[in-house]
Amino acid sequence: MKLFRSVIFWCHLLVGATAGLIIFIMSVTGVLLTYERQIIAWADTRGYHVARPSPAATRLSVETLLVKVREKRPALPSTITLRADPATPAAFGFTGGRTIFVNPYTGEVLGENARRIRPLFRKITDLHRSLGAQGERRDIARAITGACNLGFLFLVTSGFYLWWPRKWTWKLIRNVTWFRRGLSGRARDFNWHNVIGFWLVAPLFIVVLSATVISYPWATNLVYRLVGETPPTPRTAPAQTPVNVAPQPGAMENRDAQEAPPDGLDRLWVRAEQQVLGWQSITLQMPTSLDAPVTFTIDQGSGGQPHKRAQLMLDRTNGEIVRWEPFSSYTRGRQIRSFLRFAHTGEVGGIVGQTIAGLASLGGAMLVWTGLALAWRRSRAWTARRSGAGRIRADSRLAEDATDPS
Repeated sequence: MKLFRSVIFWCHLLVGATAGLIIFIMSVTGVLLTYERQIIAWADTRGYHVARPSPAATRLSVETLLVKVREKRPALPSTITLRADPATPAAFGFTGGRTIFVNPYTGEVLGENARRIRPLFRKITDLHRSLGAQGERRDIARAITGACNLGFLFLVTSGFYLWWPRKWTWKLIRNVTWFRRGLSGRARDFNWHNVIGFWLVAPLFIVVLSATVISYPWATNLVYRLVGETPPTPRTAPAQTPVNVAPQPGAMENRDAQEAPPDGLDRLWVRAEQQVLGWQSITLQMPTSLDAPVTFTIDQGSGGQPHKRAQLMLDRTNGEIVRWEPFSSYTRGRQIRSFLRFAHTGEVGGIVGQTIAGLASLGGAMLVWTGLALAWRRSRAWTARRSGAGRIRADSRLAEDATDPS
């Protein structure tokens, strides 16, 4: 057992020293991304105030709001989002990431989404996923971050094993579960490393495990196989349209016809509202062809809770349900995979889950910092012992030479 613990320790130290810098970068950027959804929403609408004209006032119909928006921007929006909160503006999304916000009671166009905050978060996300690499280097960088994440998973599990006290005494337990004052140097780093690791081992394990599933197809497939399901077929990239190919006859006419919204949009929207009681937001995805159904995403949560989100497809001519896909209709494997995707950011638990995930990322950065500090001090002590032992051997040889009668 002592030998096994020693092997685990040295593997823990080697993996931490090798992957520590990359893990530190991923942890710090993870902290910065903790409240990304809320910060973007605040930046988008912070200057747009919506007040209900009277307690009995109701929102304008979706078709009326759409007419108001198209007076400012003739193009047909790709999405329309309304929220249950009466003080929230309606959002009309366009291709290219542009969103126009509208007062749902008056139809007044309030303005557009923030233009600078999203590129900032995209840069942080790129740094988190691929160290900011672009082009051909991106795949190499993602392979590095994926491997370091696997190493982090080993560090979390092996760290808990190494933390486990050999003897359960109150003094020893207190030293590895609570911060101690007055410490410095190695003693302080050791205390912080153990205490942070103890309190954050569970959320860190979930964050890192879910990142592994996100990073590797084999890990995703393993999720399905563990529950006895066949993994889904990987999605292929959509074929790109050749640049210099002339459009087919009638293509322009069809495109112009698609610029008209589906008939009876208000009726379809009311049907979607009736599908789920207690909805928090409904997003309409504008159909891309004349015969495609109208798709609604109905969310009862904060946006990052897959178990509270469902998709509804309605026939655009008669309003009948083409497909109803709540979370309960997913297979067990797909449910777990969806949970893991949002468990990585903590969004599956709402604002509390995001906070815990952010603290776990901060703890991960501190674990790397204190771990590397402990490794550095160990290396310096080992070097000092080697040099000290060398000097002792040299002094002993000099003494032997001085006393040698020959």
